[in-house]
Amino acid sequence: MGEVALEFGMQFFPDVGPDQKPAAQYFDESLRLVDFCDPYGWGHVRTVEHYFHPYGGYSPNPIVFLAAASQRTRKARLITGAVLPIFNNPLKLAGEIGMLDAISGGRLEVGFARAFLPHEFARFGVSVDQSKARFAEGMEQVRQLLENEKVSAEGQFHRYPPTTSLPRPTQRPRPQFWVAAIATPESFENAGKLGHWIMAIPMAGGKMAELVGRYREAWRSAGHKGHGRVMLAFHMFCHPSRDEAAAIAREPLNRYLRSLVDAASDWTAGMSSADYPGYDKIIEGLSRETFDTQLASGSAWVGPPGDIVEQAIEFHRKVGGFESASLQVNFNTLPYEDAAASVRLFSERVMTRFPSLG
Repeated sequence: MGEVALEFGMQFFPDVGPDQKPAAQYFDESLRLVDFCDPYGWGHVRTVEHYFHPYGGYSPNPIVFLAAASQRTRKARLITGAVLPIFNNPLKLAGEIGMLDAISGGRLEVGFARAFLPHEFARFGVSVDQSKARFAEGMEQVRQLLENEKVSAEGQFHRYPPTTSLPRPTQRPRPQFWVAAIATPESFENAGKLGHWIMAIPMAGGKMAELVGRYREAWRSAGHKGHGRVMLAFHMFCHPSRDEAAAIAREPLNRYLRSLVDAASDWTAGMSSADYPGYDKIIEGLSRETFDTQLASGSAWVGPPGDIVEQAIEFHRKVGGFESASLQVNFNTLPYEDAAASVRLFSERVMTRFPSLG
């Protein structure tokens, strides 16, 4: 087992609305789970940016949650998973990044994503057909604002005179960038080419190994040192009893999957965009996913410690290796007491079976 080295982190993806769990309760429970990070050596805390829907809508600004989390852990990295340049002015986003990097003592890593939920584009009045262009321009403008003292821009979407973004990043020249990708090969290849790390969701069927391979090859071909870094996200629930683990996690995970499909339902209702090829089929495929299919494919790690160790090793082998597992530890309506017991057992009986990446 020594050949399988993994970093484990906590991902907080709110998938509840006021009727299921008030926001104050959700964030109190999440931050109490963050308290487990330092005693047990969890490597990162991560959260999303979504809007207006129980699928992620409690987290319109990941910077806010991560600022709070940074005061509950003094060691774990703080990762946006991910911010959305398409809905943010780069001047504001660069400033917020610099601020959180300072508050956390230089522990921030910034994940960027294109966004993929049509209802968010519609409410912000942004065309989905501008997704690629807005993402590329926004991310590049944020990079320049963080790396350089004086930056001006004459972009297609954002223009500004010579500007110094404040606060300046604590990490120099800037925090590490991640790119979030789902199933588009070009997204994986571009991230590797540009020297960014990649964060993904293992829902591309048997294609994940191919996508990770494309990322590694693009990284090497661009002349970057090493072979990049891949983070994959999993639902995780650890319990001494295999049957009890399934009984507790089944319906929260099924509700999460239904919520995702509902939030993205425009793709299966006739919507299409050249910027999102095949998304109707991706969401249609997700509509057939259940707790059982996720467990069978290794996309969810549920069971006693020994089972989860085997699940992690098998998925690592299946995709040709990855560096970081970002685990949803309190998905949907999973009660805090169950989530806390799961995190404690996972920390003591699973994490200790994997050597540190160093």
